[in-house]
Amino acid sequence: MPSRRRDKTSNSSRLRHEDSGHRSQDSPCRWNRFYRHADLLNGAHNHQQATGDLEYQLDQPTIAERDSLSKRESGVTPTSPMRLRMEQFIKSKQEEIVRALERVDGKPFAIDKWDRPNGGGGTTCVLQDGNVFEKAGVNTSIVYGTLPRAAISKMRVNHKALDPDVESLEFFAAGLSLVLHPHNPMAPTVHLNYRYFETANSDGTPNAWWFGGGTDLTPSYLFDEDVIHFHRSIKDACDKHDRAYYSRFKQWCDDYFSVKHRGESRGVGGIFFDDLDETEKDQESLFSFVQTCLGAFLPSYLPIIERRKEMPFTEKEKQWQQLRRGRYVEFNLVHDRGTSFGLNTPGARVESILMSLPLTARWQYMHEPEKGSREERLLSVLKKPVEWV
Repeated sequence: MPSRRRDKTSNSSRLRHEDSGHRSQDSPCRWNRFYRHADLLNGAHNHQQATGDLEYQLDQPTIAERDSLSKRESGVTPTSPMRLRMEQFIKSKQEEIVRALERVDGKPFAIDKWDRPNGGGGTTCVLQDGNVFEKAGVNTSIVYGTLPRAAISKMRVNHKALDPDVESLEFFAAGLSLVLHPHNPMAPTVHLNYRYFETANSDGTPNAWWFGGGTDLTPSYLFDEDVIHFHRSIKDACDKHDRAYYSRFKQWCDDYFSVKHRGESRGVGGIFFDDLDETEKDQESLFSFVQTCLGAFLPSYLPIIERRKEMPFTEKEKQWQQLRRGRYVEFNLVHDRGTSFGLNTPGARVESILMSLPLTARWQYMHEPEKGSREERLLSVLKKPVEWV
């Protein structure tokens, strides 16, 4: 099980990450062994040069060890591996988003930092029973692990660069995920996730890599101006990189966030993409695209929550919100690939994975909205997605 540590520092510094590139949380003993390992490799190399004969070989360090050593020695720079640059980026954005949401709500997030025994870890930031948000979570997760041959074969469907002849491959995954469930049924739930995945050869060089992510809005009551603003903000971000991206990834979002057993979408969409690799564009271009999309989140959502957070509502409208949240739960537990991947990863941190679920939800037998009601209008949009911009 991953170890946990509670951060007790002040609000202004509690999200300053210890692994900022200049220090390591690994024990001195472990790194003494690593440096001895490096010295032995150097000695072996010198011996080979002198005699033309290598007498012994040592196991290669894992990519987790390589990355920890790189951050320890030189920090994260523009020439660092994409693994380290993505990790640094999502941690910076997590801090920025948490600060902004605390200003909206007036209450602080609880900060829970945790480590994985084989490398990586994360920071789970959760606000429950706030003034504005019933539950809000902003998570970063860094995972190092090993893919067995069966998983490699499955992934080769979308990534031909993966070596089909190896028994296993080391992998790295980094992502920022966010879900906000407001108290007020007039204010929409919002979800965001941006991630990077990489497999590595035995010498630490990338074997295959790809980006994924997106963001989507889930209202209980439909305000067209809110949805148009949200989609326009996302489209503007997409258009800076490729004018075909928005329509393509909006359709992908509508298809993906479908509660198939209900015959309706989870919400009013946004964008979704996955498996974007060298067959799409070069790595730097795709990283820039992800940075722009994540940077567009706060401008896309904060004006909406500010407009709706204090609107009056009835008990009946609150019950409708709870029914819609039930649909949200159904999608996440039945259809969402990210939830499934997380729960099936060895050493999974279940509490962080299920952070996306609302604090409260409702299931009511054979519920149907009244004809001509706002609830019925929302349902009609969910059954047939709309082009908002």
